[in-house]
Amino acid sequence: MLIVKVPGLNSLNRNAGCRNAGNAILEKLNEIYSNEKKKIIDKKSLNIEEIHLDNNNLDEQEKLIYKNSRDILEEQDKVIFLGGDHSISYSIGKAFFDYCKKNSKKPCLIVFDAHADCMPVMKNPTHEEWLRALIEKGFPAENVLLVGARNLEKEEIEFLSENKIKQIGMDKLMLNLEELTDTIMEFAFGKELYVSFDIDVVDPAFAPSTGYKEVGGLTSGQALYILLRMNKMKNLKVFDLVEVNSENDKKKDSMTVKLASKLLAELL
Repeated sequence: MLIVKVPGLNSLNRNAGCRNAGNAILEKLNEIYSNEKKKIIDKKSLNIEEIHLDNNNLDEQEKLIYKNSRDILEEQDKVIFLGGDHSISYSIGKAFFDYCKKNSKKPCLIVFDAHADCMPVMKNPTHEEWLRALIEKGFPAENVLLVGARNLEKEEIEFLSENKIKQIGMDKLMLNLEELTDTIMEFAFGKELYVSFDIDVVDPAFAPSTGYKEVGGLTSGQALYILLRMNKMKNLKVFDLVEVNSENDKKKDSMTVKLASKLLAELL
């Protein structure tokens, strides 16, 4: 398994503090001695790389993320990408889709996010429209599941409805977390799986340092429960963790970075 730091930014200057999140998350791993499976966390043994990016050149940033991701997917059984903001998932998603097409695999994308990220697309998709851009580029909408979204724009509601994109809202998750986690896992059965995890799907009481806080999210324990179960899936190929504002988090006892590190530890 490979961990790749992707300090990509295209968040309309809203969450620039997440550029260095990958380093901050990995540094906090030093404080996690073992995960819930009692596996000892030895950071020195981890296979870690970085895609070096110039955030001022968005065309080149997209190309580099795509090219590196595409090469990595051919070489690795499982990859964890640490953002960066959610715009990185557009290029990673394109690489994943092309990898699946080449290898005759059925792609599946499950997005955990407080937002739909389906606004009308700009030339270089930002963190607000990356998912819509990916679908408009050909990623099959029927294989996309959006989990935890709770503040959607009118244009996003219309796009999701027109494309029949499946959703599981917080209202349903809270009714029966175990059963709905079963449903999420069943959705990915028989497909190659990419999980994109925006930290703002977690309630800001547990993850305060992110760009667009939305109350009514998952607790840290609920997020860990879902990922612990999903990590058992042998078809989990790609996982990305984005929108952790590590610079802002220094003022808040590093709560968000600590949670992100804990999530990462459970995937190892």
